[in-house]
Amino acid sequence: MAEITHTRQAQTFSLPVLGRVSVRVVVATSLALWAIAVIFPMVWLIYSSLKTDQEIFFSPWTLPQQPQWENFSRAWDKVHVGQYFVNSMIVVIPGLLLTLMLSAMSAYILARFKFPGNRFIFYLFLSGMLFPVFLALVPLFFLVKDLGMLNSYEGLILVYVAYSLPFTIFFLTGFFRTLPSELHEAAIIDGANEYQVFFRVMLPLAQPGLITMGIFNFLGMWNQFVLPLVLMSDRSRYVLPQGLSFMLHQQYYENDWSALFAAVTIIMIPTLIVYVIFQSKIQKGITVGALKG
Repeated sequence: MAEITHTRQAQTFSLPVLGRVSVRVVVATSLALWAIAVIFPMVWLIYSSLKTDQEIFFSPWTLPQQPQWENFSRAWDKVHVGQYFVNSMIVVIPGLLLTLMLSAMSAYILARFKFPGNRFIFYLFLSGMLFPVFLALVPLFFLVKDLGMLNSYEGLILVYVAYSLPFTIFFLTGFFRTLPSELHEAAIIDGANEYQVFFRVMLPLAQPGLITMGIFNFLGMWNQFVLPLVLMSDRSRYVLPQGLSFMLHQQYYENDWSALFAAVTIIMIPTLIVYVIFQSKIQKGITVGALKG
């Protein structure tokens, strides 16, 4: 009887352990397959950008016999990736800085100060997240046209900021709501005004959220296609996704596929660098935001 009881106890103990191990194996396998599905296309794109047109079509899965570094210079000059790259930087950097500054100030006020209409304003910003961009394209076009900002960097920057504000304010409000009130009170007692409290005390404490939102907004603005397509018709002012679409159309006539692969690689590099450098910041910001929410 003792042996039977011991055997049953061992079986009862081993079943939960076996279940946990099985779950871990399934999760690890799924994540590994997902990583391969995500990483392989990028790797394939990078080494394909170093091939000739013949190698791309007839040996698509093999490594290049001789790296064709001139593909990148040809893509930068002939395919005008350099011009599109500069245009994207002109639009994305000011739009990103303006979004973060306006969002941080708005979120701080909504989180730390009680006044009539506080909740209404917060939910009004929140409702902007529910409004699809496609429904606003026609009125947005005429609004920007009436302002005289069609085919202008300024108009595109303002539109980028407007569509980035709702989620950024929503995210940053969670940080400012839970920052220690004692720091605010101590700064006021020391003679600091509200502007000094915000810029010297509260804003540095919200750095994880600012970095996280900065990365998300950078990726969103950098890869934005619909808004530039509607608001920019001057080819000299195309941003990178819009320019890439034009390049794909041109390939039916020029057949310079190696330069196109190099151009796509150039477009991908900034977002890849930003994510690799700041991935720990993204994880920290999301974790802190979740804990504070």
